[in-house]
Amino acid sequence: MALLNPGDPFPRLTISTTDGQALTIPDEFAGDFAVVLFNRGAWCPFCNAQLRAFERASATLAETGIRVAALSVDDKETAAEMAARNQLTFPVGYGADARAVAELTGAFVNPDPVYLQSTGFVLDPAGNVIVSVYSSGAIGRLVPDDVVGLVRYAREHVS
Repeated sequence: MALLNPGDPFPRLTISTTDGQALTIPDEFAGDFAVVLFNRGAWCPFCNAQLRAFERASATLAETGIRVAALSVDDKETAAEMAARNQLTFPVGYGADARAVAELTGAFVNPDPVYLQSTGFVLDPAGNVIVSVYSSGAIGRLVPDDVVGLVRYAREHVS
C-alpha cells in the first residue's frame, strides 16, 4: 500500500453511486480537474461538514472546472440518506471495500469497525494526482477554498 504522490496517475476505481450509476475514476473526470473524497461515513460529523462545504462551494468549483465525487463504506440506503440530508448534488459512492481501496490509494483504514479514514485527492485533467491529503483520524482534510486556489494557480502556472 503506497501513498499517491503528486504526478502519480490516480488508479482506476469504479464506485457505485447512490443515484444508481457506476462511476470510474479518473476516467469519468477526463479533461476536468477533480476532487475525490473518501469519508468515514454518514455518522461522522467532520465528514458531513466537509461534504456540505464542498456542496456550498459547488458554483465556484464548477466555474473553476472542478468536479467532485465522494465515497464511503456505508450501505446504499445510509449513503443516500446522508446525501439527501446534506443536499449533495455531486456523486456519492457507497459500499467501498475499505481494504481494497486502501491498497490502490494508500488511504488509512480503521480496523474495527472497518471504514476508510478521511482522504482527499485533487486530480488534474489527465487523471494525475496534484495533491493528496491523508488523515489517520477525524481531522485533517481538503477544504474547497484551498482546492479552488490550487486549481487556479495550476491553470496559470503549469503548462
